[in-house]
Amino acid sequence: MKLQLIDILILLCYLATMILIGFWMRKKAKQNKESYLMGGKTLPWYMLGLSDASDMFDISGTMWMVALCFVYGLKSIWIPWLWPVFNQVFMMMFLSKWLRRSNANTGAEWLLTRFGTKGPGVKGSHIIVIAFALIGCLGFLAYGFVGLGKFMEIVIPWDVIKGYVPFDVSPKYVPHFYGIIFTLFAMFYSILGGMHSIVLGDVIKYMIMTIGCIAIGVIAMQHLKGHALIVPEGWSNPFFEWKLDIDWSKIAADANKKIADDGFSLFGLFFMMMLLKGVFASLAGPAPNYDMQKVLSTRSPKEASKMTGFVSIVLLPIRYSMITGLTVLAVLYYNQLYLKGPDGITDFERILPATINNFLPVGVLGIVLTGLLGAFMGTFSGTLNAAQAYITNDIYLKYVNPAASNKKIITINYSVGILVVVLGVFFGFLANNVNEILQWIVGGLYGGYVAANCLKWYWWRFNASGFFWGMAVGILAALAMPYVTTGLPLYWWPLLFLLSLVGCIIGTYAAPPTEDAVLVSFYKTVRPWGFWKPVHEKVIASDAAFVANKNFKLDMFNVVIGIIGQLCFTLLPMYFILNMQQPLLITIAAIIVIVLILKRTWWNKLED
Repeated sequence: MKLQLIDILILLCYLATMILIGFWMRKKAKQNKESYLMGGKTLPWYMLGLSDASDMFDISGTMWMVALCFVYGLKSIWIPWLWPVFNQVFMMMFLSKWLRRSNANTGAEWLLTRFGTKGPGVKGSHIIVIAFALIGCLGFLAYGFVGLGKFMEIVIPWDVIKGYVPFDVSPKYVPHFYGIIFTLFAMFYSILGGMHSIVLGDVIKYMIMTIGCIAIGVIAMQHLKGHALIVPEGWSNPFFEWKLDIDWSKIAADANKKIADDGFSLFGLFFMMMLLKGVFASLAGPAPNYDMQKVLSTRSPKEASKMTGFVSIVLLPIRYSMITGLTVLAVLYYNQLYLKGPDGITDFERILPATINNFLPVGVLGIVLTGLLGAFMGTFSGTLNAAQAYITNDIYLKYVNPAASNKKIITINYSVGILVVVLGVFFGFLANNVNEILQWIVGGLYGGYVAANCLKWYWWRFNASGFFWGMAVGILAALAMPYVTTGLPLYWWPLLFLLSLVGCIIGTYAAPPTEDAVLVSFYKTVRPWGFWKPVHEKVIASDAAFVANKNFKLDMFNVVIGIIGQLCFTLLPMYFILNMQQPLLITIAAIIVIVLILKRTWWNKLED
């Protein structure tokens, strides 16, 4: 353990600041429900963008991505398409403004603008999206809890503090003990201050992380100077063929086992599946989590688009400075790192904590440790806020006590927050590792979400009944999947999607179309493109000046350009730290061209 007094003081100062923020923002958050859950929809887009990026910079995901970068090298930039990370580009170009035009507070409330308040399946569609949101939130809470525990177990070994703890903890549950302690801090400030404290805390955390990430990149470059990385052939090339063909057998044989366990050996097939799933998942719009809540919290549709576009710019270069820097240090000093888990098997997710614990100097270690703990707390609090919004706004106020006073609503928010945290910790105890939860969420659960949420935007005939049955079939199939297969969840995604799509179609034609008044209102307000001709004709009949959205081709062009730009922002710090000068210059030139194009085709055309 290398933690010194200054490192501990930096960490304690941060935790104290978060508690103070909770108390400071408590009065503002208690003004009303919208202030607590949405920041009153008054926060500027760049603050929300920094907050959203900060929430995505989570400790569990970063541990996973460092492990990927070590094993797969620059080809690892494609694997986060599992989420898919490029959904931010789709949102930036058109979906964020469509979503924000609803002026809803949650995804479930948004459904009322699309399907109305009465008719077959309306109540079911409302309930099913709440169920999906809460299952997803609990999954992400468990995901963060597991990652934090594994991280802290290495940075602060149990032997160092067990003498100060008045009870025994089994070695198996040491990570869970750490997870519970820091979960309580995250719960405290986010429950007290709501969205206001979450955004302010996220901005502070982002500033700390930026300092830490740049420091790690500089340290890695200093260690790399005069040395060559001993890596397999093809490791430093982001492009790939049908098979991965990265052979670690002569360097770190356990890495070959990870590739086999991950199921990524046929990388071409894996990439095609990711791309197929990713495009449909992106067209479906954001899942009902903290990302959607940040979009709905913006001041206007135009600011929603700006906020989403800002996320990739402020997130990727900084995050990948840390990822690449830690990977370089891990490759250079692999034999000095102890990566064995409690079961004696090499766990590459331990690279991040092991590397920072061994190679970061005093002060920098404290900053990075604080930033990573803040990353956990930010993601945790954002997810918690989303869960509170669905339970309070869409269950309690809709079905239990619609006339609740403001004081009662705040009390319910506090109680719901505590309950959700307890459940998230419980599910964290049941999970084995970060990758296990991640694969189930993005490959399984979201497979059941995509079909229904694609159709709701682009097909006028799709109704609440179709939404309910599509989501119900998809979610039940995703929940059953771990019990009927041991394969990579991503490869089961097409079947999940097909089953859900069948449920959508059958459910849609089993009930009459949504009321004309609801469809007309939605179409005029949101102005989507897609298969809306019958509704468009009704709108024109009453409003001859209405102009249809004909930006499909332009939006798709911008999406392609945006995804290329997103990849360039990812590769930029990797090429810089690895001192790959020619690819670096090409990447910078590409970014400049992309920025100039999008200035004309996207930024100048933004509208509310």
